[in-house]
Amino acid sequence: MMLVTSEKPTSVGTRRAISALPWVTTVSRLVLAGVLIAAGWQKIGTPVLSVQAVEAYELLPESLAKVVGYGLPILEIVVGVLLVVGLLTRVAGMISMLLMLAFVIGIASAWARGLRIDCGCFGGGGQLKAGAEPDYLLTILRDTGLFALGVVVAWFPPGRLALDSALGLTPGREVYDAEGDEEEPHVKENR
Repeated sequence: MMLVTSEKPTSVGTRRAISALPWVTTVSRLVLAGVLIAAGWQKIGTPVLSVQAVEAYELLPESLAKVVGYGLPILEIVVGVLLVVGLLTRVAGMISMLLMLAFVIGIASAWARGLRIDCGCFGGGGQLKAGAEPDYLLTILRDTGLFALGVVVAWFPPGRLALDSALGLTPGREVYDAEGDEEEPHVKENR
């Protein structure tokens, strides 16, 4: 007699990894949200310094640098809040990825061109004071890690404590096999 099930034989390790995935996504969401909210919050009270930080990169025309400088703190806070509550999670994850990628490119560009600036990531920004050394490598590594968290958030279901799930904005419980593919029904023989 043949029994058709949707279960694929999995190892204990694979099952643990699958059951941990919602928590990994949740933690990724919340860490990314915390960083974005903190960064936006520290800049929103002093938008002139935010504009100054964007202009220091010397990548954008002055008029566009002003728009980015004024708009970036608001965008960071809004995306961070969406990540905290788990609403439009994949979109927020993709926006976070794009922001982190832009930050990495901007910082790498400043480093390559020999600019001596503060990234302005958490307020401030602009030219460094005499004797101060830029920490471009650490900033690039941090933002690359945050980019990776954005990939997790954008790629996988929103995890625990997410409004997307509560409001039915995500498909039903998705189960993945060890390769990350959705499982296909398998045939088991019942002897």
